[in-house]
This record gives sequence, structure tokens and C-alpha cells, in this order.
Amino acid sequence: MPSLECQRCPRLVAFRQDNIEKWQTEGWYNAPVPSFGPRNARALMVGLAPGLRGANRTGRPFTGDYAGDLLYPTLKEFGLAHGTYAADPDDGFQLDDVRVTNAVRCVPPQNKPTPEEFSKCLQYLEAEIISMANLRALFAIGGDAHRAILTALALRKADYPFRHGAVHQLPSGLVLIDSYHCSRYNTNTGRLTPAMFRDAVAILRDIVKSPQWP
Repeated sequence: MPSLECQRCPRLVAFRQDNIEKWQTEGWYNAPVPSFGPRNARALMVGLAPGLRGANRTGRPFTGDYAGDLLYPTLKEFGLAHGTYAADPDDGFQLDDVRVTNAVRCVPPQNKPTPEEFSKCLQYLEAEIISMANLRALFAIGGDAHRAILTALALRKADYPFRHGAVHQLPSGLVLIDSYHCSRYNTNTGRLTPAMFRDAVAILRDIVKSPQWP
């Protein structure tokens, strides 16, 4: 996890600093966002980056914006979370056997990290994966997260093409599941429906909960 004073990406640091007076006044987190969920979980879900009014404000991945409104109730529906999700880091909502993180830990302007920013934050994703001793499955929330996961695992992207609902068996024995990003834009345009997202999460649930897993 990067420190709260991480300076590795000058553009992202400048973006936070340019708005720091306003956001501090409003009580925003405005720093590299830590992962959420137990480290001994059997699944790791990876998104793109903190949303401006979501995780950058609340300090918890996918919390405070539409993506979390779809993600977290769906995890609860499939027995991967408990409590009441209220889009607030103090809501008491807890994840069960799943951990959630982002490929880039700081909010990027216009929600678009540069390739260099992905690269500089990659070490934290690599460390996250290594630290999860019980890990069975990775869940890519969007194509950018899919590519970041493959880079972190030193795998060729051409061998594992991104497609919603795809299930990739990786050489390490891990499974990579793909989903379109659960953003409002994707659901408003019909690229992703709640039913499509539930179908992808159901695959994750089945892998995590399977007693036959080696």
C-alpha cells in the first residue's frame, strides 16, 4: 500500500494538491486509497482507480458512487458480504472472502490514469496478490483492470483477451474472471446490465465457495 504522502505520480499528486483546501474543508479523504476486505480472502476484485466523488471522498474503494451501489449489494446477494451498505466507510458493511482494490490508488483527472501511472502503481497490485495466501480468483472490473492484473502477473495479454464473463485459467492455478466496469455510464448505455454483472459475480462465488478447489 502506498503511503499517504506517496509522490510517485506527479500529475496525480498535483491534482490532489490543487483541490486540497476545498476537499479538506469538506472532509474528503483525498489520498491513496487502501484496499477493502480481509487479506485472507480467496478472491481479489480489481478496479481502475478511485472515483472523484467516490473513493477519493470516502477513502474506501467503490464507496460513494454508482459503481459501489451495484458492486456491494451484488456481493451481499451472493454471500460475499454482510451488513448494510450505505455508501459510507462507517456503515459497518463487511466483505466475506473477498477483497477489493484498484490498479491505481489515487484519483486521476477525468478518471483516466496514464500508462505511466499504471506502471508506477503496479508494485502495489503485485504485492497485494502475493500477500493473499488463500487467493483462488481474481476479478477484473473493466478492461484496464484486466490488463493491469496480467501485467502484474507477467502474463501476455494476447493469451487472455478481455471479454465480459470470460473465465481464464492462469498458469499459477489462479482464475481470472472478467466483467465490464460497473459504472453508471456502462449501465446507462446498456453495455452492462445488473443481470450481466450478477452472472459474473456468480462465477466468482462458485469458485470461492467450491469445496473441490485444490
